[in-house]
Amino acid sequence: MLSLLKFLILIVIFFAADNAVAVNKSVEGALFDLSIEDLMQIEVTTVSRRSQKLSEVPSAVFVITQEDIQRSGATSIPDALRMAPGVQVERVSTDKWAVSIRGFNGVYANKLQVLMDGRSVYNPMFAGVQWEQQDTLLEDIERIEVIRGPAAAVWGANAVNGVINIITKQAADTQGSLLTAGGGSFEQGFFGARYGGKINEATPFRFYAKGFTRDRLTSTTGDNIHNQWHSARGGFRLDHTRGIDQFTLQGDIFYNAHGDTVDRSQLNLPGIPQNGSRGHTEGGNIRLRWDRVYSEQSAIMLQIYYDRNRYRLVPIGDSDAESFDVDFQHRLNFLEKHSVTWGLNYRLYHNTVFDSVISQFTPREQTNHQFGAFLRDEISLLPERLMLTIGTRLDHNDFSGLEVQPNARLMWTPNSSNSVWMSISRAVRIPSRAEQDVTAVVQQIQGLPGFPILPVPILATITGTNNFGSEKLIAYEVGYRHQITPRASVDIAGFVNDYSQLRDFSFGALSAGVGLPGQIRIPVTANNNASALTYGLEVSADWKPLNQWRLQASYSYLNMDIDSSELVKQLDPTTGGADKVAPQHRLSFRSNYDFSEKLQLNLWLRYVSKIAFYNIPDYVTMDARFSFKPVKHVELFLMGQNLFSQNHREFVSDTIPTLPGVIPRGIYAGVQWRF
Repeated sequence: MLSLLKFLILIVIFFAADNAVAVNKSVEGALFDLSIEDLMQIEVTTVSRRSQKLSEVPSAVFVITQEDIQRSGATSIPDALRMAPGVQVERVSTDKWAVSIRGFNGVYANKLQVLMDGRSVYNPMFAGVQWEQQDTLLEDIERIEVIRGPAAAVWGANAVNGVINIITKQAADTQGSLLTAGGGSFEQGFFGARYGGKINEATPFRFYAKGFTRDRLTSTTGDNIHNQWHSARGGFRLDHTRGIDQFTLQGDIFYNAHGDTVDRSQLNLPGIPQNGSRGHTEGGNIRLRWDRVYSEQSAIMLQIYYDRNRYRLVPIGDSDAESFDVDFQHRLNFLEKHSVTWGLNYRLYHNTVFDSVISQFTPREQTNHQFGAFLRDEISLLPERLMLTIGTRLDHNDFSGLEVQPNARLMWTPNSSNSVWMSISRAVRIPSRAEQDVTAVVQQIQGLPGFPILPVPILATITGTNNFGSEKLIAYEVGYRHQITPRASVDIAGFVNDYSQLRDFSFGALSAGVGLPGQIRIPVTANNNASALTYGLEVSADWKPLNQWRLQASYSYLNMDIDSSELVKQLDPTTGGADKVAPQHRLSFRSNYDFSEKLQLNLWLRYVSKIAFYNIPDYVTMDARFSFKPVKHVELFLMGQNLFSQNHREFVSDTIPTLPGVIPRGIYAGVQWRF
């Protein structure tokens, strides 16, 4: 597969050399010239699988534009996601993040669907997203659409708390060349290169390459965690238009060298090295999409993609995985007042997991299938004033069988400055292969309620079970958007989420550890006995007091009430203790100021309240980016990260107990040249 991707990239390079084209004027940065009123008219596609104006979407939506990414100084997709209200992003180590929406966060947050250009990157083996594998040249991202709340009626199982869709630019919008490079303290070195051209007027293309090296973190005691990260990635995109048809061929390959150190005070097993482990991940994907647009109201789409990756980090894990996905949808008008979208989906996921000191899968190799179909109808009750949307999705999977996920949304727009929406949704999170097939030692228990110190450590060993079923959610949402002036707007969303049949754990009888003298094992099995009621409020505001000055702020409040066994509440951060893992308050404030066409200053202040489960106090931090354009098409920039603290903790691994790292203050500089 990787050889095929390399061959396709070489084909594109050959045509580039043989077909020189003029460089189009760059449109990047044009969003900063728009008024807030214009920005509210930006079109989004993730909510309904068709283009809609942001102001007309009956859902809690936040759009992170290319301009936002550039001015923030973010060096990864998770860092950019910190801009969105309701999204919890915490760095665990150099190459790992915990990212979730509206609670239940963890390294593998299992209630969040993530897409790259509509291609699902959710890992059904562990029920989550491996963020270290999801990357591209950040300058090629057109926007990131963040949907808070269930979107399962369109995107299927696991889109429980939200959907994140990273949308890259079309090849026609990335013509010419781009080079960027720099380095500093934590961001030790990075480079990126892109070239866009045309085979002919109907067939633009681009190809890119990027790489970086990031420093290791240290533990809270100053020890080396050995998690420095080196990465290389490349890819291409080819678009072709023929009449009413458009074809897209896109692919990527990557290689990551990474590492980690198991916390031996939490898990002390023979075979775990004291000085950390080093490993690598490699993989690639290829995507083919066909769009036929009959009119603004009628279109069909067919997308096929293949993805493969290999993960090596002995003794923590060793696996090969590949997936194949086919997605079809059709949009049409029906009886004038109805806009109907329906679609079909099939996904095959094949993986092989090799035994390690920590975990074993039985069987070692497995192939799973998932089938889906959805129907969505937008009904115009009052033209341009009142819209009702109803829909449902049927999914069948190998773990829990058939799942039904309906949704209803009502949008009222009394005038051009105000809109109110409300919704009720049902969504499910299906079991992962790990929850059914794994046997893994996950924690060394030193104490229990009433017995803070045990004479002999107890090793908690998770044992998979076929009796664990889907987790379920009934969500109630309401939202309000107000265009205060052409220069100011506010967006408010509130929700109540009622979860049932959540994952809980039951404990079996104690037994002596085979081959582990002086240690006792306790089997832990997942069940569906937990439940939760959560509610929250999310507010975002946008204001341009001057043409050259833009202020953006967001605030998120979350309250969680978990009904789980008392022992699980103390041992399980992903469900039982999730209320103490999610910060109750989050605040983001950004200031983007242009002194002139050549000089910019961008400031980003963030506050996160405490994470009690891991004894992490609240913190305030700020990033600052200063850029200067000495000549046209050349930009010099200086970036300061986490300026308010020398080191601070953000999160702790909830899967394998690795040594928690502290996030350092960082400074880096770079240059970008477009030609």
